[in-house]
Amino acid sequence: MRAGELLGRAAYDLHGRRLGRVVDVVVRGGFPDGRLRLTDVIVTRHWWSRVVGRLIGAERHPSGPWAIRVVARAVSRGSRQLPADQVQLLPPVPGFPFGDPGS
Repeated sequence: MRAGELLGRAAYDLHGRRLGRVVDVVVRGGFPDGRLRLTDVIVTRHWWSRVVGRLIGAERHPSGPWAIRVVARAVSRGSRQLPADQVQLLPPVPGFPFGDPGS
């Protein structure tokens, strides 16, 4: 599975409530098979967060100019990081959330 297959998809919780659109993915390594795994997705409701999304990153790091951190925090306020197994995508992506183990 490629990140491009997930980005821009409508995301819903397990009860069918709309969460927004996927703007980024989080992968982690260190699993016994040595592969990277999709663990979380970044979802936003606002169109401007889809443009800049989480990619600024300054709101999560304490170093750097305070003005940039404040602007980044304001722009990404509507973004949330959610565990992939608690999100449904429409249209569905085969193998989401954990991918096809055979690929």
